Amino acid sequence: MNGVYDAFQSPFSERYSSKEMQYLFSPDKKFKTWRKLWIALAEAEKELGIAITDEQIEELKKYAEDINYEVAKQREKEVRHDVMSHVYAYGEQAKKAKPIIHLGATSCYVGDNTDIIIMHEALELIRKKLINVIHKLALFANRYKDMPTLGFTHFQPAQLTTVGKRACLWIQDLWMDLQDVEYQLSKKRLRGVKGTTGTQASFLSLFEGDHEKVKQLEKLVAEKMGYTAWFPVTGQTYPRKLDSQILQILSSIAQSAYKFSNDIRLLQNLKEIEEPFEKNQIGSSAMAYKRNPMRTERISSLARYVICAALNPAITASTQWFERTLDDSANKRISVSESFLAVDGILDIYLNVVDGQVVYPKVIEQRIMSELPFMATETILMEGVKRGGDRQELHEKIRVHSMEAAKVVKMEGKPNDLIERIIRDESFLMTEEEILNILDPKNFIGRAPEQVDEFLKEYIHPIIEENKDILGVSSELSV
Repeated sequence: MNGVYDAFQSPFSERYSSKEMQYLFSPDKKFKTWRKLWIALAEAEKELGIAITDEQIEELKKYAEDINYEVAKQREKEVRHDVMSHVYAYGEQAKKAKPIIHLGATSCYVGDNTDIIIMHEALELIRKKLINVIHKLALFANRYKDMPTLGFTHFQPAQLTTVGKRACLWIQDLWMDLQDVEYQLSKKRLRGVKGTTGTQASFLSLFEGDHEKVKQLEKLVAEKMGYTAWFPVTGQTYPRKLDSQILQILSSIAQSAYKFSNDIRLLQNLKEIEEPFEKNQIGSSAMAYKRNPMRTERISSLARYVICAALNPAITASTQWFERTLDDSANKRISVSESFLAVDGILDIYLNVVDGQVVYPKVIEQRIMSELPFMATETILMEGVKRGGDRQELHEKIRVHSMEAAKVVKMEGKPNDLIERIIRDESFLMTEEEILNILDPKNFIGRAPEQVDEFLKEYIHPIIEENKDILGVSSELSV
């Protein structure tokens, strides 16, 4: 068989995640970062007096992007150690620098520092997409801030809100997630240059007991890699709690997207709002008329995966023994990378949906008017009393009229005729025009439009303005 079809392929690569995110978790990104870390270490050691030549450094830089993968792969078959295989392969190219590659370091120097760098770059990409989704939702919220819609509590008809106000609930969830992402990025730090059990013993030996040079080495390496901070203490690895913290943020984003996707799926059933549906898209193999919400269903599906995956690093962080155990490795390779790939896919779909979702005002209005007469009865009662009516008498009349109207709707399937009944009842001392004016839906949306304006102006627009250089991301789904 063709090799493309006779082995497992990750759905994240084939269907869900962007090429940009896939590259961040690719072998090429990892091994090139390893080489950058080896160069940074060699440069820093040279600057602090270790006998490393400029020629050796230049040779390392010459092959920084030119990885001889086949040599590394063959070597790993022999020694069963990925880091030492790549040390060997690098030395085969940079022969003069071979003696000083990885000098004083342990495998986690390249492995863990690289993992941290990749997670931080992946968080930056997530941040970019979060802001773009927020921007698109803000445009949607502003456009529909005045459009009344039936609110639901317990998925039962409740007081009115507006389409735009409801969208602000989705935005606020993502805004909270963005705060978490930015906080995590604000305190980013490398594992550092710590040695096998975190004591820096090998480097202290390398610098003949000079503690200050060991401390300076860590600072120089971090700066060369673009960092100003590193973990003050570690075992062999960086604290696995970092993975747990980061995946909790990804889980939170997934929760926000899940909430949005469920709302849209329900609204699509109500025919009030629909996700994009392409001209030739098939909703069902049997029912040709169907317009299934496949995009938002996919968000829900991927979000569920991420929420569950966040448990993995929490357990790993809890169960590490002393300075390090290797039961973190295989699990980490899967749970961390796939959570990022899944959230990347979720945000791409989210962006695609918001970019093309369709609102049906007539359906929204029809549903409002089927429920509004019941909501309007309190106002009608008060107005009748103002005109000299007896409150107790009018209350009883409204109760009877409401019961009869509800019976017509539920038992006979006819439209709600409560208002017609009240108009015909002279006890309320109101004209038909006065009663119908009360039924304007905008009388029942409270401060929803103002809340949209205030929320967007005070909280969202400053973020959008500050990040306008990264706006404009769009998403086309591959399947």
